Amino acid sequence: MDSSNGNGTVWTWLALLASAVAVAGSLWLSLGMNLVPCPLCYYQRTFAMCACGVLAVGLLGGAQRGSFLCLLALPLAAGGLGVAGWHVYLEATGKLECPKGILEIGTAPQQRLAAFLVLTIPLLLGAIAGYRKPSGGPAPARTCLAIVVALVLGGLSAAGCVLSAKPMKLPPEAYEGAATICRPPK
Repeated sequence: MDSSNGNGTVWTWLALLASAVAVAGSLWLSLGMNLVPCPLCYYQRTFAMCACGVLAVGLLGGAQRGSFLCLLALPLAAGGLGVAGWHVYLEATGKLECPKGILEIGTAPQQRLAAFLVLTIPLLLGAIAGYRKPSGGPAPARTCLAIVVALVLGGLSAAGCVLSAKPMKLPPEAYEGAATICRPPK
């Protein structure tokens, strides 16, 4: 896994690791901590699982250019990052109350936002690293355009998820105990 070969393979393996950790963490929130995912949580989990699948199949299938896999997974990471960002925004503005995350380090949406940041960074670096000119110069314009298109597609996917998520209704009675699902505050 020599990163000097310019094909972004090291970044791709790091992105696979980040996506696998994101998927495992998301599943632990439901299966280990008995939290109930809201629609925004499900969208984020789906983006992470898809990114993990693309990277795993590509790498284990012998893809020659890790940078191309990074580019393929980038819209998925950007989509998950967008939904997670919106989710945390709803929390920060008091529109949602969300359960604590693993080890109670922040909330579940805050942890997923961090996970998608950690996933997106190596994907971007891998996409750029694999398309550098042999002289070590900047990536060609076509590569830059492909990265922008990947980010825009991810953003549009996130917008579609956010717009399609139905608002949650307040229950008629007061909540008891800590949140086990993202819910409107009482």
